[in-house]
Amino acid sequence: MKKMFGPICLGLGAFLLMVGVLTVTWVPGKVEKLPLDVSTTTNLDGTVKKLDAATGDLVENPAKVQSITKVDSDVSTDEVAAWTNTTCVVIDTGDAPDCVDGSDPRLVSASEDVFATDRVTGEAVPDFDALPADAVPHEGLVNKWPFNAEKKDYTYWDSTLGAAVPAVYDREETLLGVDVYVYKVDIENAPASIAAGTLGTYTNHTEIWVEPTTGAIQQQVQDQQRYLKDGTPVLDLKISFTDEQLETTADEAKSNVSLIKLLTVWAPIVGFVLGGILVAVGIVLSRSSGGNGRNGESGGQHKPVPAAVG
Repeated sequence: MKKMFGPICLGLGAFLLMVGVLTVTWVPGKVEKLPLDVSTTTNLDGTVKKLDAATGDLVENPAKVQSITKVDSDVSTDEVAAWTNTTCVVIDTGDAPDCVDGSDPRLVSASEDVFATDRVTGEAVPDFDALPADAVPHEGLVNKWPFNAEKKDYTYWDSTLGAAVPAVYDREETLLGVDVYVYKVDIENAPASIAAGTLGTYTNHTEIWVEPTTGAIQQQVQDQQRYLKDGTPVLDLKISFTDEQLETTADEAKSNVSLIKLLTVWAPIVGFVLGGILVAVGIVLSRSSGGNGRNGESGGQHKPVPAAVG
């Protein structure tokens, strides 16, 4: 039995050690990278106060926002993901659909954005060759944080300003069972295009909850106002993820974090620890099964003693 189990332990232990090496050197570069089949729909709701041109007053209504973000796998590369994002903000009255056309008075805004990001760091890649010629060059983080995000400030893209702004680390929390870092983006009375062909000022106070292992955004709360140049308010928008969206992002985060930890934490521990133990056991069993040749054991044959001659 020792002869059989020694080589088995050595072989299995060597295999597990190899698994441990791969999970430390090769696996992180594969699992801690944005996949190219991403297609997400994010839903937010809240309230919107929009200027009524007839009365000059801000009229408050419920609002909903739908943001659809997809990776264009045809032009993305091993390092860079090309994205298309469409966002629609709608006054949620009269059983409004997720988006309406420009002739519908319930439309607050509709936009499309094309950009590229690094698949590991999440940073914008403004000079990516596959982007259309008229794509706005982005800077900083756009739609996710890097894998293994840190408790530090980042640069974050604001599409209304068309510029990157600081996203300041604020605190650590737990959201629906997911450990998150919270970052704040504060923009105060910044000159901006507040509507097509209309210049004014823009204020937006945003909090972003990020799951740090994957960099996925779990919650986003915006408190946004827009004003004409003379200070007349034209928009007051307060939105956050819907309850259903929060549940969805939390479930996805838990699943993805568990998978990453299995492959990058537990697999190396099992590979190195159990592999090392099995190799040691295999060596001991192999040595003991070889024998030392004493007492008629498998160390060699004894010559017969010749009979005494009388």
